[in-house]
Amino acid sequence: QVQLVESGGGSVQPGGSLRLSCAAAGSIRSDNVRGWYRQVPGEQRDWIAVVTSRGSTNYADSVKGRFTISRDSAKNTVSLQMNSLKPEDTAVYYCNVKEVDTGATLSDYWGQGTQVTVSS
Repeated sequence: QVQLVESGGGSVQPGGSLRLSCAAAGSIRSDNVRGWYRQVPGEQRDWIAVVTSRGSTNYADSVKGRFTISRDSAKNTVSLQMNSLKPEDTAVYYCNVKEVDTGATLSDYWGQGTQVTVSS
């Protein structure tokens, strides 16, 4: 069983920065995709950034150029550096790990979520 624990959320003024981290406990298949999603109350959970086990990254248009996802396989962590934050970035942010094999998702793990609030 894999457990994910996020940290680093909080409140920040528009234009500020935050760094989220997600530590994974447990054994994860070598082929995996790690990512960050966010959810506003009453809306669906949306992906915002992913990184594969080979280091390829992809970002939602809403965060491209402002957010950077990175992974440290040795430490079993994935981080999200968020710069130039906007009020519309306010949401609960979730860490996700998908174990994959030839494009199919074998397992799907979620963290408990961390609140990010951007407000003046």
